[in-house]
Amino acid sequence: MIKSFLFPKKITPQLYSSLLLCLRILFGLLVAFHGLEKLLNYETLASGAFPDPIGIGSAMSVSLAVFAELFCGLAFAAGFLFRLSTLPLIATMAIAFFGVHGGNIIEGEAALINLVVFILLYITGPGRYAADAYIVKKIRF
Repeated sequence: MIKSFLFPKKITPQLYSSLLLCLRILFGLLVAFHGLEKLLNYETLASGAFPDPIGIGSAMSVSLAVFAELFCGLAFAAGFLFRLSTLPLIATMAIAFFGVHGGNIIEGEAALINLVVFILLYITGPGRYAADAYIVKKIRF
């Protein structure tokens, strides 16, 4: 028992895709809830309460953050247009960590963790339990 715990067998493709699914759902929904919170408080945030790290104004900054976090977060969780939906999430977390938090790991820990996860999942892809995999399977003859 200890041997199998310390030295597990190779991960099967099904287990690998299941783990990717869990990560996609967890991080996608977490970031989507942050986007929903921004959307529900849009008036306050757009009037100047939201940071403007790239100089486009608070209203545009919060609008782009809502798009990335809420809409792309949901697409990320579903594995729909996965790599395309992951790019705005990577950009948003990079701007949050480096622009808003100045690269400070203590203040920007959540943004950094999200950034690393989104980059790693962009590289690995969504796995077989994703909307993209279903669509590709249906399109092929």
